[in-house]
Amino acid sequence: MGAASDDAVKQLALLMDQVEAPLRRTFQNVHQGYPKETLLRFLKAREWNVSKAHKMLVDSLNWRIQNEIDTVLERPIVPVDLYRSIRDSQLVGLSGYTKEGLPVFAVGVGQSTYDKASVHYYVQSHIQINEYRDRVILPMLTEKFGRPVTTCVKVLDMTGLKLSALSQMKMLTSISTVDDLNYPEKTETYYVVNVPYIFSACWKERTKKKVKVLHGCGRDELLKIMDYSSLPHFCRREGSGSSKHSSTDVDDCYSLDHPFHKELYGHIEEQASCKELIKMGSLHVSIPEPDPDDTKIVEVIQAEFQKIGEQNGSTNGHKV
Repeated sequence: MGAASDDAVKQLALLMDQVEAPLRRTFQNVHQGYPKETLLRFLKAREWNVSKAHKMLVDSLNWRIQNEIDTVLERPIVPVDLYRSIRDSQLVGLSGYTKEGLPVFAVGVGQSTYDKASVHYYVQSHIQINEYRDRVILPMLTEKFGRPVTTCVKVLDMTGLKLSALSQMKMLTSISTVDDLNYPEKTETYYVVNVPYIFSACWKERTKKKVKVLHGCGRDELLKIMDYSSLPHFCRREGSGSSKHSSTDVDDCYSLDHPFHKELYGHIEEQASCKELIKMGSLHVSIPEPDPDDTKIVEVIQAEFQKIGEQNGSTNGHKV
């Protein structure tokens, strides 16, 4: 880190020392004992502009307080059958770790339907995964490796994405906005797999640095950074294409029966049991307004698929 960025961190740290006590408390939940790394993330997200990074961080902390994010891991989605249906329609899971120790999250962009529950449940579920990653998984890895582990990688599976399903992008955009404004720079790299062969990948420069579009299911490229056991189930075969579920639910990192989701749901139930009253119903989290400074991966993907549809003369409902 250069002198200029060092100075920016010091300036932002001084500003954060002056915020009110409630903001300082929730900031501790965010940085988990590593404030410098958190300040760096917000500075990177705002191109090292200290005042913009300060506003972004304070806005994020206020959002956490207003939406009770610090207690979101005490709010199980019940009954469990509802949560299972969410897992079947919001395809995301932890498949393993890279050789450098970063968590590998798989996201089924093409086959997530978001049609089994209200938007509030899907946003709540997504935030719970984020918070579990940041407050349980990453601190555990930090202790294991003796160095701060504060980011992850994501493998985005485009299998099955249809032009008619682009309406789902509204849900993805909401989730992406939550991430951009409140969990910035948490993803080291996005690996996009099972994309149409004419996918041009003309990303904006800031996004392009973090996105790698791989051939087919991306297995060979991903094996350079992770072991076979950490590959998402849809990357464990030659060529492109994947099924929504693999042969066993244990291998399918999207499934509620996968160890990651069992541990996550068990953790939330345990946290809830420590409270006198389990809060029922979904958590209505406000979705922040998108910031023009942010380039969302999902918006680039949407533009790509719309362009492909126009080039093919495809009609809604046909796979691209």
